[in-house]
Amino acid sequence: MKKVTIIGAGLAGSEAAWQLVKRGIAVRLYEMRPQRMTAAHKTGLFAELVCSNSFRGRDLSNAVGLLKEELCLLDSLIMRCAKAAEVPAGGAFAVDRERFSQGVDNTLRNHPLVEVVEAEVRELPAASINEPLIIASGPLSSPALVKEILKLTGHESLAFYDAISPIVLYDSLNTEKIFRQSRYNKGAGNEYLNIPLTEEQYKKFVSDIRKAEKYSGNPAVESERLDNIRPFEGCMPIEDMVERGEDTLRYGPLKPVGLTDPVTGKQPYAVIQLRQDNREGTLWSMVGMQTRMKRADQKRIFTSLPGLEKAEFVRFGSVHRNTFIDSPRCLNATLQLRTNPAVFFAGQITGTEGYVESTAGGVVAGINAGRLAYGLKPLVFPAETAVGALLAYISDPDRENFQPMNISFGLIPAYSRLAGSRRGGRKIPKKERRIMVAQNALQLMKNFLVTQLELERVDYQAADG
Repeated sequence: MKKVTIIGAGLAGSEAAWQLVKRGIAVRLYEMRPQRMTAAHKTGLFAELVCSNSFRGRDLSNAVGLLKEELCLLDSLIMRCAKAAEVPAGGAFAVDRERFSQGVDNTLRNHPLVEVVEAEVRELPAASINEPLIIASGPLSSPALVKEILKLTGHESLAFYDAISPIVLYDSLNTEKIFRQSRYNKGAGNEYLNIPLTEEQYKKFVSDIRKAEKYSGNPAVESERLDNIRPFEGCMPIEDMVERGEDTLRYGPLKPVGLTDPVTGKQPYAVIQLRQDNREGTLWSMVGMQTRMKRADQKRIFTSLPGLEKAEFVRFGSVHRNTFIDSPRCLNATLQLRTNPAVFFAGQITGTEGYVESTAGGVVAGINAGRLAYGLKPLVFPAETAVGALLAYISDPDRENFQPMNISFGLIPAYSRLAGSRRGGRKIPKKERRIMVAQNALQLMKNFLVTQLELERVDYQAADG
């Protein structure tokens, strides 16, 4: 019988195990809890939710809502158990976290093809084409396992402390209050978006940062990740910079030199720059805005700035310890390690942020590890689907300065193609455009299921025969 080894029984590892056993492939599933606990986990249950109990939005006008629908089409165990444990949460999709994890745990522990090994992995098991390995150990991997991953990927492929700036959607910006210009007109001369600040606006911004609450999420995780942090000078959190003096930001990331506000014809007092973050130009990163302010304060403070009043944040800023590989250098879109195709990575360790995104990685790694074990070619999911777009983003070898990412419509090529589209003389509203992209993605996924995944049964039978 074919067998795949999985390290980690979180969301990605549990999902990968399910995708394998439902295809008749045996799984050896390693999970160090409860023998060795992390600072965040409280139980030994599989797929424990350590922070929020929310899987975020459910509507198809929300990218994560689309991703959830695609996972349901792929018969995701995580989505199945989440629906069974759902609790009222308005427009969000939230669960009873213990009931949810217990459902995943019971399903896998009681499955005849799953062998559970409750032990810390201190040396990576051998991987081969016949017996692939999936590493889904998450951002809180044990030190011993991290050392093993370092050997496999190279030291430069892991980040132990992560400084992140917020990212916003371009079509949520008020571009009438923002001007385009590169500093000193370098390059094409218009490659940055610039938010000019008056002296009054700048001083209020600094004051708001000083008053903001810091950290966010699970207190146990935050204390572990932030207590001993020593940020590089080049990516210091803005709240640490303002403590050095009121003008520190103005002589640092908010320096206005080389820029001219076309409204006044003069150099602004201070400038916040946004840099294009993807090829399509739908995502823009706030340059130098690394922060550990609580998300509510980030949203309140940043949306008080000119042009950002209705900004939609694809990702908020953070500074934390986070173990993840440099996926664009290491992985293919199949989630195989480029230097060893018998090894797959899945979940947050690949740089996908969020419960649903981690689950998507587990689905793909499980499907593809199973195919490899049967001598079949691993699949690349369509880039116009949410699953395919997310994996295309993390595996793009041209991507530099890679940082973790949630799913966003800005990652799906069709969304950028619809930007500025008109119908009957009027611009198609953003929500309508998103639903159009979502419906197209779901149809593509259904077609993919028919043309590729449904054929697996025949392929597996032929391989066994």
